[in-house]
Amino acid sequence: MLTKEDNMTSKDLSIFNSLRPFSIGFDDMFDQFENMLGNGGMSLQSNYPPYNIRKTGKDKYSIEVALAGFTKKDVEVEFEDNMLTVRTKQTDKSENKDQDGEILHKGISQRQFARSFTIADDVKVNGAELKDGLLTIACERVMPDYKKKKLIEIK
Repeated sequence: MLTKEDNMTSKDLSIFNSLRPFSIGFDDMFDQFENMLGNGGMSLQSNYPPYNIRKTGKDKYSIEVALAGFTKKDVEVEFEDNMLTVRTKQTDKSENKDQDGEILHKGISQRQFARSFTIADDVKVNGAELKDGLLTIACERVMPDYKKKKLIEIK
């Protein structure tokens, strides 16, 4: 015989659900965390390519993705609906030659990948640069006026 506790999902047991009664307007953020952590979404993403997230200033961040062997023609960076995705572009597999000649042994990995990052609503993606095998994506937290500290007049 199943009890109510047996029918609980991981979402029912989540710490985020315990925070919902104490917050207003954070439902989307809690749902994003549930998608990333609650249903095993983190384990679906491989650890390739390796990356760093660096704080470069008070409200500035950079995401560094190691892409040795890739050029900017091979990679695309897409930002849509709070999701930043770095992925390889589709390439023609029939090309076995490049400008330097035919490749006899391919030891440098250029496998297909897609790496996604969830970006907060108040973070703006400023641009990306690929230099020396390192893709750097510049981000900045922009504090909207309605979030800045203000004194509320009592009437």
